Amino acid sequence: MKKKLIVMSLLISAFLMATDNEKGLTDSSKYQKNTEVNKNEDKKSQMGAPINKKVITEDMITNKTENGYNLNFDANKNYTTKTATVNGKTVTYRAYENIVYVAKPVDIAYQTINIYIPEEYFKNKSVGKYNAKTAPIFFPNTVGGYMPGAAGVPGNGRDGKPDASLVALSNGYVVASPGARGRTLEKDGKYTGKAPAVIVDLKAAVRYLRYNDNKMPGRADRIISNGTSAGGAVSALLGATGNSKDYEPYLKEIGALKARDDIYAVSAYCPITNLENANTAYEWMFNDVKTYKKIEISMLDYNVERKYTEGTLTDDEILRSNDLKKMFPDYVNSLKLKDKNGKLLTLDKDGNGSFKNQIKQYYIDSANMALKKGTDLSEFDFLTIKNGKVVDLDYDKYIAYMGRQKTPGAFDNVDLSTGENNEFGDETTNNKHFTEYMLEHSTVNGMMADKKIIKMMNPMNYIGSSKVKYWRIRHGAVDKDTSLAIPAILAIKLENLGKKVDFASPWATPHSGDYDLDELFRWMDKVVAEGK
Repeated sequence: MKKKLIVMSLLISAFLMATDNEKGLTDSSKYQKNTEVNKNEDKKSQMGAPINKKVITEDMITNKTENGYNLNFDANKNYTTKTATVNGKTVTYRAYENIVYVAKPVDIAYQTINIYIPEEYFKNKSVGKYNAKTAPIFFPNTVGGYMPGAAGVPGNGRDGKPDASLVALSNGYVVASPGARGRTLEKDGKYTGKAPAVIVDLKAAVRYLRYNDNKMPGRADRIISNGTSAGGAVSALLGATGNSKDYEPYLKEIGALKARDDIYAVSAYCPITNLENANTAYEWMFNDVKTYKKIEISMLDYNVERKYTEGTLTDDEILRSNDLKKMFPDYVNSLKLKDKNGKLLTLDKDGNGSFKNQIKQYYIDSANMALKKGTDLSEFDFLTIKNGKVVDLDYDKYIAYMGRQKTPGAFDNVDLSTGENNEFGDETTNNKHFTEYMLEHSTVNGMMADKKIIKMMNPMNYIGSSKVKYWRIRHGAVDKDTSLAIPAILAIKLENLGKKVDFASPWATPHSGDYDLDELFRWMDKVVAEGK
């Protein structure tokens, strides 16, 4: 039974990484029919890593000893040589798999790391721009929906093309894909994967790489994290919280190695983050949209199934939406965000102002980028196009075109029904609130999560002291899993702090990741070169 539950967790986790609103629009949208958006949705709705159905057991752990786990990496032992074809090129690499990265793991099915190294590096050869001494480390997680994510395995994505890990190997990167605990895990009557377990595990995996830096090819001071959805959120959190003392007690508890846990750069696709402000941001954006199309996830014979449920907000939900929308301007204004010209980005009490104009501009920029790539946007009457350039966008029409996916509250709900409510539970309580408003309006007598843990799950609380200079953040222009305001706030604040941020909202792109690998690796090569 335990193995079946692990398989189910793996499948759901992998699915949640790929959850992408593949239709992208509500069926009632008059703009939907035969648009370029719909033609491209399925091409882009792919997950970053293939589904890992393998259940990890003690006999599969490669660094198991009579006295526990050997945390010293040995490049000459416990590997298999594998080959793959990437863009017509044969890639040969060593696979070191099922390595437990802490001395006292809670769950070996997830607290393992898989490491893949180009074979050329053991023959004093180069791959592209890199060799054994200079190769960066690509660090992709498989977290989705804050569910447990097993260590990733290179392969082909759902589109049949090489995934990010294979592309990384073909470009000369060392790949280290960590597993991490998630919210649904349970052992001996206790919940073992609640916050902050996911980020603690990723930090412990980084420490393993840094501790073993001189024992393996690749540079542990050039770790670049990557993740999608909740995985994108923890990728950003990893970059924001390097070496923070807040996590030290949790790292010590699982026997993490004594080493640094800061990384070099962050790639985050559609990060589901800043959770205590995500409710208000969602209603600020979708308040005028009273109908919704939810995704429901279920399992049948260990196959993930999804169905869409359409509905209309109830009177109580509309009242909550109005309340939450009113709360968002105060949060935005408290951040003192500035645009590239140094002008404050603010909102008035009605939710209008320069911050909203900035969000609108991201969509205009997205449409212009699509035009440059040859996309025909002439049928969209919410766009004003002059001389081959989008010069304006009717914001309200565009939001209606996207449609609402979630009901208020989208992340912390009155009935503790969200995955995020589940994430903020503790060892004995499965679900908790993490916002004061929802606690006050709880219909199930819910409890509040520990405020310190809420803080520890939000990169906004740590980026002021982060040493990470390079950030790449993507949030699709038809992604309605969270408001574009949330990743935009992260990106703008990072820019205000002097970080180098590559932020964009790609046109016609739903909730998904790793859809632009050529661009991603060009960026990665660039920031690695800048850091020499």
